[in-house]
Formats: sequence, C-alpha cells, structure tokens
Amino acid sequence: MNVNSLFRYSLIAIVATLLFVPFLGNVHLFDWDEINFAECAREMISTGDYLRPQIDFQPFWEKPPLFIWMQVLSMKAFGVTEFAARFPNAIVGVLTLLSIYYVGRKVMHERLAMWWTILYAASWLPHFYFKSGIIDPWFNYFIFLAFFQVHLMRFGKDKVRHGVIAGLFLGLSVLTKGPAAALIAILALLVYVILNRGLWGYKLWHFLLIVFVTFLPFVAWFAATILVHGWQYGSWFIQEFVVYQIRLFQTEDADHGGPFFYHFIVLLVGCFPASIFLFQYRKKRVAEQENQRDFTRWMWILFWVTLLLFSIVKTKIVHYSSLCYFPLTFLAALKVDQLVSGSDFIKKSVKILFVFLGVLWSLLLFALPIVGIFKKRLIPFIDDPFAVGNLQANVSWTMWECGWGALLLVVTLVASIWMNQNFRKGFLFFCIGQIALIQVTILHFTPKIEAYSQRSAIQFFMQFQGKDVYIQPLDYKSYAHLFYARKKPSVNKNYYKEGWLLNGKVDKPTYFICKNTAANPYRKLPQLIELGESNGFVFFQRR
Repeated sequence: MNVNSLFRYSLIAIVATLLFVPFLGNVHLFDWDEINFAECAREMISTGDYLRPQIDFQPFWEKPPLFIWMQVLSMKAFGVTEFAARFPNAIVGVLTLLSIYYVGRKVMHERLAMWWTILYAASWLPHFYFKSGIIDPWFNYFIFLAFFQVHLMRFGKDKVRHGVIAGLFLGLSVLTKGPAAALIAILALLVYVILNRGLWGYKLWHFLLIVFVTFLPFVAWFAATILVHGWQYGSWFIQEFVVYQIRLFQTEDADHGGPFFYHFIVLLVGCFPASIFLFQYRKKRVAEQENQRDFTRWMWILFWVTLLLFSIVKTKIVHYSSLCYFPLTFLAALKVDQLVSGSDFIKKSVKILFVFLGVLWSLLLFALPIVGIFKKRLIPFIDDPFAVGNLQANVSWTMWECGWGALLLVVTLVASIWMNQNFRKGFLFFCIGQIALIQVTILHFTPKIEAYSQRSAIQFFMQFQGKDVYIQPLDYKSYAHLFYARKKPSVNKNYYKEGWLLNGKVDKPTYFICKNTAANPYRKLPQLIELGESNGFVFFQRR
C-alpha cells in the first residue's frame, strides 16, 4: 500500500469514526428492536449463559447470538448503556466505508470508490443505521462481503481461498440473523445462472465448498449449545426457530404490514440522494471489462432479489430492505462517476426527482418544529387518543429550529443549479451539506421525537432499577421494562405471566403500564390502583 492509499484509508476511517461513534448514548434505545437485542445481551451478562439468547429470562428463539455477543463485549467494556448497545454498529459503519472504498478500487477505480463511499455516507437510512442498535448492519455487511468473494472466485487464482472466505462470511450472516442470508444467496445464484445461461467461470464444487463452510459457524454454536444444555433444548430451539422464520414470511408480524411497493418507497426516499441515480440508467449499459460487468451484474441481482423478496414477505419493516443499500449505492456511484467524467449527461427526470426529494426532506425537517409549537391546534384533528397523549409531552421548540429545514432547502436548490454548470462540484457540495444535516437530525431532532414516543414510559421503568418488583406492560408489546428497570429473574416461575400478575397471589410490589387507548378495562379492576397518566401511557399498581 503506497502513501496516497494509506492516507485515503486513514482519512475515511477518521471521518467515519467522527460520524458514527460520538453521541451514541444521546437518546434512549427505541422499542422494539434496539431494546430487544440490548436486553438479550444484558441477560447474557446477568445469567452468565452466553450460548442461549433470552428475553425476560425465557428462551428467545427469534435470532441467533452473534450480534448479541458483540453487544455483550461492548457492555463489558462500556457498561450496560445505550452507547454500548449501539457501539458495534458504529464499528461496522467504519468498516463498511473502508470496505466499499476497497472493493470499488479493486473492481473499478479510485474515482468510483470515492463516490461510492460518499454516497453511502450521504444517504439518510444507511447513515442512520450505523447510529442504531439493530442487528441488520452487520448482517448486511457479511452478506455483501460474501458476494464480493464469490465474484473474486470467478476471476482470482486461489478459488479455494475465496470460496472458504465467502462461505465464512455467509455463515456469519446466518449466525447473525438467520436463514434469510442463505435464502438470498440461493435465489441470487439461481438468477445469476439464468442470466449467464450457465455457470460461466464457476464450477459446481465452488458452490458446494461455500455451502459446506456456510454451515460451520451455526453448527459450531448449535453443537456447543447441545453439549452444555442437552439435545432436548437444542431440538426444541431449532423447531421454534424454523416455525418463527416461516411465520415471518407468511404473516404480518405484530401488525407490521404494508403494500407490495412499501420497500420501493422506503428505498427511494430513505436512500436519497443515491436512489435517484437508478433512474439515470439507459437501455445500453456496458462496463469496461468483463470482471466489472460481472460485479455490476451481481449487484443488480442482489438489489432486485432483496427488494422483491422482502416485498413479497408479509411483514414489512423499514430495515428489512437494508441489504439493498450496498448494491443501490454502488449502482448510483457508477452513474455519478459517468456524470463526473462527462461520459454521460444527467436526465431531466433525474434533476426533477433530485429537487423533489430534496424539498421533501427539507419540508419534513421544517415541519417538525411547526408541529411541536402548534400542536394544540393540531390535536382536534387527530383521531388517535394515544397519539394525542404523545403530543402532550413537554418538548421545547422554537421557530429558529425551522432553519435546519430551510438550510437543507437552500443546499438542495444551490446544488441543483451548480450541477448544471459543474456536476462534480455541485453534487459534492450537496453530499457534504446533507451529511452535516443528517448529524443535526440525529443529535437535535431524534431526542425530541423520542420524548414524544416513549420517554414517559422509559422514565417510569427507570425508577424501579435496583428494586425487587414486578413490572408488566398490558395490551402492548415492549422490551423497555426489562432493560430500563434492569429486571432480574425471580424464583417465582409465574413472574412473566400477565394473568398471574393481575389476579394471582403476587409476592412483591407489582406495577403495570398500558396505552391510554386500552386503559378503561383496567381502571375497572378493583385490585388495581391508577398511579397516573403521562403522554399516552397509564400506570397502575396492584393493591
């Protein structure tokens, strides 16, 4: 590695660290997913059982443990905090920007690698996820690296090494989130074979090697679990794990449904500005060399397989399509590079879409303070008592905060004009401006949004830290009471049963929380005392 390359890698690492690591603990973890995994890690530390994920000290079969192990290591270093729960994703954020720069240089060239890196950092959702505590960033990272190694296996000399590494990364992705990684890989390979009309450049044993290595991480963990906890637990876990994965594909999990085009909209708006350059493609698309065409084909396949698969899946959650961020930003970087080099000209429709989405994001940032300031005028038009209760939160807003939205609007309009004269300078100006405003959104607006959505509930739970009590949400699903009350296992095996906590002979102080939309039936129960209501949540105590 020469001095210039070392400088660029160091610069990317420093900038990525500054973007993703500071202020990770600036806001409480969000229910469900962030708190879910953090609670699994906390309970691993509490019980000393690092093989079996648990929630409320009951077996948790929805996810394998690799990401939870990362959070355990982080919590042992930094304590059981929001910062520790999110720190693994900050690390993978740094690794992601370094990796796509490396891959871009190896497959294409320096200029494209830089645009790919910039586009990834400047797009809203890809940037946000590295400041979160959800499982997907590592899952996506491992799958992307596996696809890259499969590409190298076709053109490299040491096919066994690339096959082993591809299988290892794919196996780690399975150990992170489950069999969805293997399903995506199989579907992508089938599409590749159809488009290529055969295994050109590959042999069957290449993929058999990948399959064999892919199973090793999961099998090693499962074998260790059986050795420690017995075959009965292992077989039960696998059964529940498989049933859950099938149910997730066939039904809407916990009301997380949506139309078929849900993820199309999520990627278009959430991955702006990268997403607009997919509309820049013309009928004729030819890369310079065979290996470049091959990698581009893999990225198109990965994009469409992921997008269509999770559009078919009944459960619709924003981060389900997050694997698309890698191919989407790469394909966008290809077009940006062509526009910068002058080998292509920007379409009028792409210019319009750029301004439209830039203005849309500007209006969203502009509207947040307006809603906060004039919420009393908006409440009569809201037909959801829980949302009305949320808006009662005491959050301070000023008209000056609308300036952030206005600033993004100015950046968008100036960049759109500048791009007509010098695309490179105009678009780079926009990306730098948007990266700065994404940081503002994360640091300034996200804590205020959290104050509306859940803070009163979190504060209720936190007052019970260190106290020997029972706490239970009623009629809504939450993990917040476990993590923020630092709940401990009880010798009474009924401690997690709602019916017993409401009507049984409880042996310690017992508290409940529910949304105001579900509170009236509990208000009528003679054994419950209403402690109060705050921002849409109602609190009770057993007599």
